[in-house]
Amino acid sequence: MGFRSKKRQIPAKTPGELEAMQAAGELVGRTLQAVKAAAKPGVSTLELDQIAETTIREGGAIPSFLGYHGFTGSICASLNEVVVHGIPNSETILQPGDLLSVDCGATLDGWVGDSAWSFGIGELDEDVEKLNQATEWVLMEGLKAMVPGNRLTDVSHALEMATRRAEQKFDVLLGIVDGYGGHGIGREMHEDPYLANEGKAGRGPMIQEGSVLAIEPMLTLGTVDSAVLEDEWTVVTLDGSWSAHWEHTVAATAEGPRILTPRY
Repeated sequence: MGFRSKKRQIPAKTPGELEAMQAAGELVGRTLQAVKAAAKPGVSTLELDQIAETTIREGGAIPSFLGYHGFTGSICASLNEVVVHGIPNSETILQPGDLLSVDCGATLDGWVGDSAWSFGIGELDEDVEKLNQATEWVLMEGLKAMVPGNRLTDVSHALEMATRRAEQKFDVLLGIVDGYGGHGIGREMHEDPYLANEGKAGRGPMIQEGSVLAIEPMLTLGTVDSAVLEDEWTVVTLDGSWSAHWEHTVAATAEGPRILTPRY
C-alpha cells in the first residue's frame, strides 16, 4: 500500500483556534461595515483605506494586506471593471452608480481573518445589481459544500454549479474569472490549498472537521479573462465588463459550515 494510501487532508484547526480565527474575522466584518458606511460619492479609496487601518488597529490587530509583498493598502478597493487587488489611492473618487469591491484582512493574536464584499455607491444599474446579488448568492450556496468528508474541489464544483443556477435565478449571464480563487488560511493569509471557483467534484485533499478555507467567487458581466495592470497588482477584466467579489473565511464543522467572518 505505501504512503499513497494515506488520505491527504486540509489541515484542521482546534476549537480554540477557530475561536481565535473568528475573533479576527469579526474584526474584519466590523471594518468592512465601517468602510461601507463611509463609501459615498466624492470619497477617495485612500480615505476608505485609512478608515480600515484605523478600525483594525483600534481592534488590537494589524492589517494583513499592508506590506504584503509590497502592497501599500490595508484594503483592496476594486472599482467596476477591477476584479481584485485595486490599490487604494487619492485619485480614485467614488461616483454614484459605482460598484466597489472591498477585500480586507486582519491579523489578531497571530490568526488571520479575510473577507470581501461588493456594494453599490448609491443605486446600481439593473444588470450590475443582478451581478452583485448573484455573486453573494453563489458564495452562500457554494460554501454549503464546506463539510467534513468532502474534497477540495467539491467546493469548487458547488461554486460553479451555483453560478450557473444564479444565471437563471437572477436572469443574468455571468463569467467566472479564470485563474483566481480562494485559499487555505490560518496563521498566514494564503495557505495551501488553492481553491478554484469552478471544476470537477471529488478531487484534491479531504476536508476534515476544523479545516478552514477562504471562499471567494469573482464573477463578471462578460469575459472570464483578465489582465494585471502595470502597477503589478490591479486585476481588470479584458473587455471592461464589471465584476463583483464576495468572500468569507469558512470552517468545516460537524454542525456544518461555520462563517468565521460574520458581518453583524
